[in-house]
Amino acid sequence: MKYILAIDDTDQKNWPGTGHLLEKIRKSILENQWGAADDITRHQLFVHPSIPYTSHNSAMCFTGEVIEKKTINNIIDIAIYYLEKESAPESDPGLCVVLLDELTFTERLVDFGFSAKVKKISKQDALNLAEQLSIYLSEHGGTGDGIIGALAGAGLRLSGNDGRFRGSHFFLEQPTMFKVNILYGNYKIDKVCTEKGKVLSGEDYVFLAGKIKTVFKNNKSVLLVKEIQWKEKPIWVNLTHNEVKQY
Repeated sequence: MKYILAIDDTDQKNWPGTGHLLEKIRKSILENQWGAADDITRHQLFVHPSIPYTSHNSAMCFTGEVIEKKTINNIIDIAIYYLEKESAPESDPGLCVVLLDELTFTERLVDFGFSAKVKKISKQDALNLAEQLSIYLSEHGGTGDGIIGALAGAGLRLSGNDGRFRGSHFFLEQPTMFKVNILYGNYKIDKVCTEKGKVLSGEDYVFLAGKIKTVFKNNKSVLLVKEIQWKEKPIWVNLTHNEVKQY
């Protein structure tokens, strides 16, 4: 049985972030051998003065799979444990777990996610949708407004076309040339392409520098590149960190 687990704890400055917390949950699932837990994605939500956030307003989530449905209860319990034990003081943690095999009207959850990127949504709207679609949604402190982001994050992950993966594959001080096939064979990179969708072949070369991060597009880990002129010749380079942050 496949699932999505998403959290939003309205993290605070000088406190481990939402991604750090979710990684502990993910590792606990793997260490307890409860099932699979894929890499974490971060999803940017609507930023507005009336919405509490620190440096950004985002949700974190991952997908996974269990053999027996009852194992989901263990996963929910461990997620609640970490949310209540390690969320920042005065935060508003929310947890969402979606059982994909039982989800109907998937487009409604996806639409909710994309709506949360462009406008403010009420907690009651999130509760209503979760009830209608039989989605697990729970509050764990403060105002509980984190359930809005958690539900939205689940919808955005379900879309397969939003967000970026937590962390980076590696860091390079100086531009370094790589053959695309080498990236495919040694890192969790499924595709190298431009923002407009032009896919590089495995025989192409790219110059990489800085934090090498991938985004979530078409349900794949994608390294975005752009063409620039160098010594009067066109070359491929990765997007800068600030450019990738737009995802």
